[in-house]
Amino acid sequence: MSRPFVTEAVMVAIYGQLLAPPAPVEYIVPYTTILELYEFQSSADPMMDNPIDDQHVKTKINELISYFEEPLNKKKIERALAVPWAKSPAILFGDHACITIVNAMDTAQYGEYFDPIETELILTSQRLGIPILTDQVELIARIIESESPVQVFDIDDFDFAMDDEPLDQV
Repeated sequence: MSRPFVTEAVMVAIYGQLLAPPAPVEYIVPYTTILELYEFQSSADPMMDNPIDDQHVKTKINELISYFEEPLNKKKIERALAVPWAKSPAILFGDHACITIVNAMDTAQYGEYFDPIETELILTSQRLGIPILTDQVELIARIIESESPVQVFDIDDFDFAMDDEPLDQV
């Protein structure tokens, strides 16, 4: 059985260790975060402070976009887009990692406190009862402050998160 996490597509691109986990893992990725990859790809703004790191991350984003655009993977993603909250068949990455795309719908439940993508992450986490995995310390703090009924892990704690037992839905 794989350990599921809700995360953004860019996290998978930036943190290569996510695609080489120590045990089976499934990343549930809202479709809007895949669209965000295209924005990062075309942006002239640096994503990282170090130019070498920035180029590496942009290369990984391009590779992930290319992988999602392969005919079989593109077809899987398109299947999820037909119905709100539908999930794609798993897109495999090696022996232990897969990504499932979800057609999350932002209902603005958290609209003033969180941006639309953050809202989709939270709503997906709530709906599926699985934790969020992120590197955004500010997002983690706002989730805690807002008392959102979701579990969240920092990517630096990925190994711990893989070992942690999921909490029951509040």
